[in-house]
Amino acid sequence: MTTTTYTVTGMTCGHCVDSVTGEISKLGGVSNVQVDLATGAVTVTSEQPLDADAVRAAVDEAGYEVAR
Repeated sequence: MTTTTYTVTGMTCGHCVDSVTGEISKLGGVSNVQVDLATGAVTVTSEQPLDADAVRAAVDEAGYEVAR
């Protein structure tokens, strides 16, 4: 198992959290997604390391952005 934390900008409410969680959860191998709305931290647990571009694309699909 691998755990990686990303910082996502633009989230302001529970709906934002649900959107980001839902899109990242669609990525293959993801077993858990935890979002801290206050800090923008999104912690993703997966079977193996995820492609950073795939995570960025999922967050973008949800309407938000991974901080550089």
